[in-house]
Amino acid sequence: MVAADDPESFFATAPPLRDADAVAARLRDFIARNSRCPADGGRRIVCVTSGGTTVPLEQRCVRYIDNFSSGHRGAASTEYFLKAGYAVIFVHRRGSCQPYCRFLPDNSFLKFFDVDAESKVQVAESHATIVTKAIGDYCKAIEGGSLLKLPFTTIFEYLQLLKIVATSISSVGPRGMFYLAAAVSDFYVPWDSMVCF
Repeated sequence: MVAADDPESFFATAPPLRDADAVAARLRDFIARNSRCPADGGRRIVCVTSGGTTVPLEQRCVRYIDNFSSGHRGAASTEYFLKAGYAVIFVHRRGSCQPYCRFLPDNSFLKFFDVDAESKVQVAESHATIVTKAIGDYCKAIEGGSLLKLPFTTIFEYLQLLKIVATSISSVGPRGMFYLAAAVSDFYVPWDSMVCF
C-alpha cells in the first residue's frame, strides 16, 4: 500500500474514470446554468463529498478495504447548502445516504407503501407527510438545476471526480468552494502493482 499523497503517480497509474467526458460535460452545463443566476454574477457553488471509499486489492476486484461512512453528514450538509441558496455538486458513495432521505424511517422501504383493493400502490398514511416533503424538496432541487449528483465507489473514482470538479469549479472563482465530508482512505494499492486475475 502507498500513502495517497503523490497525485502525479496516482493519476498516472489509476484506471481511467468511465464516462469522464460525459461527467465533465454535465459539470460544465451545471456550472454555466448556475453562473447565470442572480444579478450579482451567479449563484455560489459548493462541491459536497459524502460516504466512504473502497480500496481495491486486485484489478478485477474481489477483495477491498472499505472506509465505511453512512453519508449522513454529507447529505444533511447538502440540504443546508441548497436551503441557503447554493448550487450543490454532490459527489457521493453509491448506496450512501442521499439528500432529503435522512428523515425517512430506517425500516424497510416497502413499509412506506400500501396496496389498496384494486392493487394500486400509494404512500402509507403514517409516512405520507414526510415522504411528500422529501420528494417535493428533492424534485425542486433537481428540476431547478441546483443539485448535481455524481456517484463513486473506489478511491480511484473519487479522486478523479474531485479533480474534474476542481477543474470545472475553478471558473467561478471565489463563488466556488469544497466541503469534503467523505471518509476517504489514506492508502491505496497502485493500479499497476495489483494482481490481475
